[in-house]
Amino acid sequence: MRYLNLLALFSCLFFMRANGQQTVARDPNISAMVNEVASANLEQAIKKLVSFQTRHTLSDTTSKTTGIGAARNWIKSEFEKYGAASNGRLQVSFDAFVQAADGRRIKEPVVLKNVVAILPGIDPTDKRMLMVSGHYDSRVTDVMNVKDFAPGANDDASGVAAVMEMCRIMSKQKFNCTLVFVAMVGEEQGLYGAANLAKRAKEEGWNVHLLMNNDIVGNSYGMETDLKDNKSVRVFSEGVSVAETKEQAAARISAGTDNDGKARQAARYIKEVAERYVDQLDVKLIYRRDRYLRGGDHTPFSQQGFAAVRITEMNEDFNRQHQDIRTENGFKYGDLPEYVDYNYLQKVTRMNLSVMANLGLSVQEPENVVVLTSGLTNRTALKWEAPKGKAPAGYYVLMRETTSPFWERKFFVKTTSADLAYSKDNYFFGVQAVDENGHESLVVVPRAGR
Repeated sequence: MRYLNLLALFSCLFFMRANGQQTVARDPNISAMVNEVASANLEQAIKKLVSFQTRHTLSDTTSKTTGIGAARNWIKSEFEKYGAASNGRLQVSFDAFVQAADGRRIKEPVVLKNVVAILPGIDPTDKRMLMVSGHYDSRVTDVMNVKDFAPGANDDASGVAAVMEMCRIMSKQKFNCTLVFVAMVGEEQGLYGAANLAKRAKEEGWNVHLLMNNDIVGNSYGMETDLKDNKSVRVFSEGVSVAETKEQAAARISAGTDNDGKARQAARYIKEVAERYVDQLDVKLIYRRDRYLRGGDHTPFSQQGFAAVRITEMNEDFNRQHQDIRTENGFKYGDLPEYVDYNYLQKVTRMNLSVMANLGLSVQEPENVVVLTSGLTNRTALKWEAPKGKAPAGYYVLMRETTSPFWERKFFVKTTSADLAYSKDNYFFGVQAVDENGHESLVVVPRAGR
């Protein structure tokens, strides 16, 4: 009887979207968190970061009002306020390290500090870590100019404000796995803060399941193209990990799963969940690790083999990035707070929060997922093992055509196997675990097995 009730529950949760994707109903608790994101708070945080005049990586660290030192101390103090509201569960610290001179943008060794807030999960068997980041350093045209006004309102106070607002809201809640909120340093000088934290995560064995890096997420108008778009946001994801082994490469080539790496799967998950919870949002999947020939703070995490994506506005305005503050021919250049669309930033923040919450509340992924290949058949038989820790209510078997960018169909099953009347030659398949409230794990793509 319980199995029949679960089938009825999950069949009721489904509805079809215009593009053919299936998704499930919203969790009221996640919706409440999403609705708590306030554009006024985002604006206040950005204006406070801009008030430090410059947040250049090599700027003043002793002043209480100016420079990167004052900025990082303020971010840490805000995280600590959220920690107090979380009954002390939120762990706030500097991730400090000495960055060696590089002969380019770091002239001599310097102490740099990421600002990190960690919310431990409540399930001791769940070792997953979900991370969200933005970088708090800023610059003007000359990347070595440490003195001039470098507001960095959109690049990237917008990302830091989003991270801080998420931390404020989510630190009051409880999740199965650990959530990590990070304001990175040294992005403009060479991704130094992210490189240090990614290296630390690898060395210390962190199980980073997903990093969402928010960089340049507050502008909805592309002046160069004259495009106004407060609905679309880009998610950049790599298809094949640079950390792939020879054996993994051989399996990928044999199965044709070039488009099914961990980051690409995470991007699909982001699209489905974010569009479920955030109205008037169109998540664009961009099949690159980053913009053309460019990089960001997710890159070092990708290089360490973690699933990491970049989230960025749809139409960047380069008159507002890396510019000296000036007026030429009646036009004012510069990355100033008055050019941020705070309602759009609110939407992007809600997108991040919904994904992190849904994944943080989910059970873990199924294990040892295989597609059975013992005989030639036009059907597809799959089997897997239950995830570690909390038992799921069931599983979704996902399916898409080989040319589709996202999963098109979901089948709910209670058992740890499925036999589908669709050929593995013509479709890609995946499996994810789901709890009784509809929170899905990330998708696992099956390997060949017997």
